[in-house]
Amino acid sequence: MSQKIGSVALLVYDYDEAIEFYTKRLGFVLLEDTLLSVDKRWVRVRPPGPNGTDLLLAKAATPEQKEKVGHQAGGRVFLFLHTDNFWQDYHKLTTKKVRFLESPREEEYGTVAVFEDLYGNRWDLLELKKPN
Repeated sequence: MSQKIGSVALLVYDYDEAIEFYTKRLGFVLLEDTLLSVDKRWVRVRPPGPNGTDLLLAKAATPEQKEKVGHQAGGRVFLFLHTDNFWQDYHKLTTKKVRFLESPREEEYGTVAVFEDLYGNRWDLLELKKPN
């Protein structure tokens, strides 16, 4: 049996502003944008590359969901953007005005820096160390 996480739902206020941020600033690929009803769409984005988990951009529809936009992990890092070239991606993201909350640092597991998405969700930009 083979399994994987195909998509992770990410609450957003607005589909179009979220698509703009993820595709133009983070460089993600828009995989799908399908109209389901007057105010609901099925929108999936993913970082470039052959494999990976999609983000399903889900427009917050209730007051409770709207309160959670940007705080889906209670202030902790929520998502981990793996890269094979940390410094290249770090510099590209900073020139696109992605807000990093700290300077890059070396950890036992790799090079990492925390950034925020357009709503305040925290992400790690992470290049894992190669195994010896």
